Amino acid sequence: MTPTLAAELAMTASFVVCAVVAYLFAVPWGRTVGVRKALVPLLGVHTARHVALQLVSAQQLGAFGISDAGRDQIMYGDVAGMILALVALVAVHLGWRSWRAFTWAFVAATALDLGNSLVVGLREELFAVAQNLSWLILTFYVPLLWVTLALIVWALIVLRDPNSE
Repeated sequence: MTPTLAAELAMTASFVVCAVVAYLFAVPWGRTVGVRKALVPLLGVHTARHVALQLVSAQQLGAFGISDAGRDQIMYGDVAGMILALVALVAVHLGWRSWRAFTWAFVAATALDLGNSLVVGLREELFAVAQNLSWLILTFYVPLLWVTLALIVWALIVLRDPNSE
């Protein structure tokens, strides 16, 4: 088995596990608690995206063969996503009138960032060179980010919270 195939299998398994857990647990739970409470843990997952800063040390130590441009696009996009997730999380938790706008801004920026990171990863064949923490992020955390992003969109469109809107 090649490192690329192993990474692809791990990522596929992570997507399947996250989707099943979302369907069996997160969606039914979200329907019982309403949109704002459902958004809190989903946005919380994205507040750890600054873990992408490890790309600097991974690259410099030779543990991740990524270009400077690719590193910077992924790293800065994830840090911006973390900040937007934190702002949206605070807005949702405190019930700011603009909580929905902040959350949609986070969704738009995150969809663009994750899509861009996917392009960078494919262009630079990062599955073939990822190891250690970078491998775990690519194969476990990235699928969680995509699935929670989809759940956030679902919650914003489908769920209601009559006491807080």
